[in-house]
Amino acid sequence: MIKNYLQELYTGIRDGWNRFWFKPTDPATLGLIRIFAGSMLFYTHLVWSLDLTGFMGEQGRFSSELVDRMHQGSTFAFSYLWLFDGNSAMLWMVHIAALIILLMFTLGFYTRVTSVLVFIIAVSYAHRAPGALFGLDQINVMLAMYLMLGGAGEAYSLDRLIEKWRYPKHKLPTTSTAANVSIRLIQLHMCVIYLFAGTGKLLGDTWWEGTAMWGAVANSEYQSMDMTWLASYPLLIALLTQVSLAWELTYSALVWPRLTRPLVLFMAIPLHLGIALCMGMVTFGLAMLIANLAFVSPWIIRELEVSIRSRLHKEPIAEAA
Repeated sequence: MIKNYLQELYTGIRDGWNRFWFKPTDPATLGLIRIFAGSMLFYTHLVWSLDLTGFMGEQGRFSSELVDRMHQGSTFAFSYLWLFDGNSAMLWMVHIAALIILLMFTLGFYTRVTSVLVFIIAVSYAHRAPGALFGLDQINVMLAMYLMLGGAGEAYSLDRLIEKWRYPKHKLPTTSTAANVSIRLIQLHMCVIYLFAGTGKLLGDTWWEGTAMWGAVANSEYQSMDMTWLASYPLLIALLTQVSLAWELTYSALVWPRLTRPLVLFMAIPLHLGIALCMGMVTFGLAMLIANLAFVSPWIIRELEVSIRSRLHKEPIAEAA
């Protein structure tokens, strides 16, 4: 009896594990993440163009000695930009080439190749200017790493359109195991991010006191919108503080059940948009929302696609009438 129970337990765990990681899924969610994450990667690297040599050049803000000290001599801090450190013309050429690759990846063109190159590009820029590294860059690199694993170009991509054009009679696959693996890794990584963010906040007295949110919105260094009027509503500050903390602490548990997942994802919108608008971290807030898309089921995205297509087809008819 015990033997049968253990066998059933083992079979259930094994089958559940295989379903979680390797069950083929519709790549719609991953394709949408590729478009948004690729756009963010393109934009953030385009911004480097405003002062490329000042950040990435030999005579810029980050000398080789300073970067080496910041990396503490780590041999894993790879960056191909060091190869062009003394040649600004070549640095600009590889920078423009990087932007072209990032754009190709966003559009889903030669995705299997460009996805790998995008990860190398993102890591190289982050390692070359560690003093300018922020949460946005870390999320960008995280998404680039998991999108590189495969499946990112199997939906909403030029690769898919070209394949349909070249082989009109060939039935293309509608599900992907690689897409599922990538999505699962993004999901788990997001759970780790929020769990550590929440538990880390428990070390601060202001989170226990319910005043941490005031410290954030009143900080003049990050303040992009005057929220000092909240000082007149201490109970609201305490509520916002405790709700955001509770959300981060429970995210990794409540985002998995279908019953609580919509609420958890809905709460991510005001939280990250609040950070974006009130603290000036627009790109970081949007990047976090892009990563949260990993928990949106592909059928929802397909339904939205059908709805948008139907509206686009109806508009010319309405105009003609």
